[in-house]
Amino acid sequence: MKRIKLGLPKGSLENATLELFAKSGWKISVNARSYFPSIDDDEISCTMIRAQEMSRYVESGTLDAGITGKDWIMENESDVVTVSDLVYSKVSLRPARWVLVVHNDSPIQRIEDLKGKKVATELVNFTKKYFSSRNIRVHVEFSWGATEAKVAEGLVDAIVEVTETGSTIKAHGLRIVEELMQSNPQFIANKKAWKDTWKRAKIDQIALLLQGALQAEGMVGLKMNVAATNLEKVVAILPSLTAPTISNLYQKDWFAVETVVAEKVVREIIPKLREAGAEGIIEYSLNKVI
Repeated sequence: MKRIKLGLPKGSLENATLELFAKSGWKISVNARSYFPSIDDDEISCTMIRAQEMSRYVESGTLDAGITGKDWIMENESDVVTVSDLVYSKVSLRPARWVLVVHNDSPIQRIEDLKGKKVATELVNFTKKYFSSRNIRVHVEFSWGATEAKVAEGLVDAIVEVTETGSTIKAHGLRIVEELMQSNPQFIANKKAWKDTWKRAKIDQIALLLQGALQAEGMVGLKMNVAATNLEKVVAILPSLTAPTISNLYQKDWFAVETVVAEKVVREIIPKLREAGAEGIIEYSLNKVI
C-alpha cells in the first residue's frame, strides 16, 4: 500500500496539532514512550519531530511532509514546498515574533549600536544573515536555553528571542529594540514527494482538511424557522460567509434558514432574530468550513 511519511511537531505545537487533525478527520494516538504515533489512516505514517529540525528531515526526504514554523525553515535554509500556512488560533491569534532584546538599562537604542557586541539566540543562521544584511558586524552565539537570563545577567549584550505579546520580556526587566521576523506554522512538503502524483494528492487532501478545520474555529452554524412575512427582516440581521441558505417548509408559508456566523456575534444577534420573528433557533458547532 502507498503511504506518505508525515512529521508532527513535538513540543509547544503538539497538542494543538493533534486537536487540529482530530477536527480534520484523523485520530492520532500518541504514546509517551514512542516517537511514532498511530493514525487511523493506512495511507499515512507519523513521526514526532521537534519543530526546529522538521524542515531538514522533509528536505532530505526522510519525511514527505510535516508541520513546522516559518522561522525554522529560514534558519535551516531548507529547500521545501510550502503547501499551506496554518494559523493555530488555539495556540495564539498572534504570530510568533523574533525580536532583538536588551536589558532596560542598556545604552543600546538601535540595532546599529550592537556593532562589535555579543548576541545570543537559538536562531543563529537567521540572526547572522539579518545583521549582515544591515552591514553590522556582531558575534552571534548559540543559546541552549534560558536565553533571557543571559542578557539579564550581562553574559551577552543582546538576545534574539521569540515572543508574542512581549509581556514576558518586560516582566524580566528587558526591552525590545527591533522586530526581526514574524512566523506562523506551515505545512511543508519534500520537493520529490510533491512531484509524485499520488503523494501530492494525499498531501493536498491533508492541507485542505486542516485549513477547513482552522476556518471552522470560532464559527458556528445557525438554523431557524421564519414565516414568509418576517423573512426579509431576519435575513437582514444575519451575517454570512456568502448568503444564508433558505428553503421552503413542507406545505407551509414558512422557511427554514441556515447560515454560518462568527461565534462571538451569536449572543448579540439571537435576541434580534427572535424579535424579528425567527423561531426554533438552533446553534451548532462546526468541524470544518471549506
